[in-house]
Amino acid sequence: MRLEPVETWEQLPAGRRHDDVAAVAVDSRDRVYLFTRRDPAVLVYERDGRFVRAWPDGLFSERAHGITIGPGDSVYCVDDADHSVRKFTTDGELLLTLGTRGQASDTGYDGSDLATIARGGPPFNRPTNLAVAPNGDLYVSDGYGNARVHQFRADGQLIRSWGQPGGGPGEFRLPHGICVLGDGRVLVADRESDRIQVFDPDGRYLEEWRDIQRPTQLCVGPDGLIYVSELWWRKGQRSERFGEITADRYGRVSALRPDGSVVGRWGGSAPGTPGGFTAPHGIAVDSRGDVYVAEVTYTFGVAPGLVSPGRAPTLQKLAPR
Repeated sequence: MRLEPVETWEQLPAGRRHDDVAAVAVDSRDRVYLFTRRDPAVLVYERDGRFVRAWPDGLFSERAHGITIGPGDSVYCVDDADHSVRKFTTDGELLLTLGTRGQASDTGYDGSDLATIARGGPPFNRPTNLAVAPNGDLYVSDGYGNARVHQFRADGQLIRSWGQPGGGPGEFRLPHGICVLGDGRVLVADRESDRIQVFDPDGRYLEEWRDIQRPTQLCVGPDGLIYVSELWWRKGQRSERFGEITADRYGRVSALRPDGSVVGRWGGSAPGTPGGFTAPHGIAVDSRGDVYVAEVTYTFGVAPGLVSPGRAPTLQKLAPR
């Protein structure tokens, strides 16, 4: 497989910018939705990069996190700091709210570290992403302040929750991304455990895929492959699985078969270099197989002084060749 960067794809209007793009999604018309951490939080583009619209200011906190296109091109936005998931029209009109806005569930989390999560709790404590199942059920990964997955009916009724903090089967160290396959299997990007856990539609653990690095989000392409965005492990950090990181493991994108085996990988080189990524955080694939990678470049690269401002992108498009 070959994927090559599409240079200068995004035609961002004058006067607008985004320091972090937390997530990206594609609708039935191959329009591209960027969920940014700068007002306006949602920007919409045509497939060729022409700007379409921006949603109204003030809808989200500064911790915009996940965006998913559902049936009828409904748009689900996961707001980490607001402890909510909201469903909108393509124009930004609110249709449904999951969770109590601004109210975190009780998990013991004190805001400082994942290690303070003492137990799994109800929805939500800093949720991360949402996936829509073939039958319309909604699955939400609830990760930064919780260690659970929640399953809802399409109308927002909670069906079940599962997960606890830890590294065992069905336990999570930051469930960060989620998708549902056509056969109903639920894939959860267990970020800080460097694995993808696989569950049946009722939350029963099936297996885990370990040929992966800090997975942040997953999506299924038109070719049936599963595309995964993977975060940078920096030299000097420590992974529960890999131990002390003695050399940079740069961000990348992987394509997996439905059995978890790897088909292709892209990236893995330093930020700001051709084909390199800073902080892949979200991913989407359109009907023609073009891949969009959202990066939280400011948070992971610029703010800690590892990447110069303007040196690395926050959204990259890769096209098959």
